[in-house]
Amino acid sequence: MSQIVIISGSPTPGSRLNGLIQRVEDNWKQKGLEIGHIHVADLPAEALLHANFKDEAILAALAQVEAASAVVIASPVYKASYTGILKAFLDLLPQTGLKGKITLPLFIGGTIAHLLSLDYALKPVLSVLGSRNILGGVFAIDQWVQRLENGGHELSEELGERLDRASDELAEELAWLSARSNA
Repeated sequence: MSQIVIISGSPTPGSRLNGLIQRVEDNWKQKGLEIGHIHVADLPAEALLHANFKDEAILAALAQVEAASAVVIASPVYKASYTGILKAFLDLLPQTGLKGKITLPLFIGGTIAHLLSLDYALKPVLSVLGSRNILGGVFAIDQWVQRLENGGHELSEELGERLDRASDELAEELAWLSARSNA
């Protein structure tokens, strides 16, 4: 069974980003893939900001990333880039912390003008961390995700299709990686 870890860099528990994450997670669960979560905002702030590598929560989160075959980097876009708390967590990863891992970016922002934040803000950092299999990712606009009264989210049809394609691509890459390692 493959391991996917979803790193959410949203500082807001009710973020529309959760709608994107839920859609890909549901797809992977149907395929029998194992999924873990790191909500960076739930990590101890002092340990995160002071890079306390002895903190148990930080160590557990880093171990999750190390054990994963695929890593989803999910964040809202603020000021043309991903969130500061996500950057603080990425800074804690070892220099080659994403080596050999498939990475999938999921971003959401207020305007299409921030679309290139995936390519210009995040992908260089992922590359420096050793990721060589960075999937295209999905950028969504806030308007495409509606909050429902029951706490869920309704996605535009186009966004749902794009997320399905991205999650299928990651699942295919994991299957290929698994077949290659078993050969």
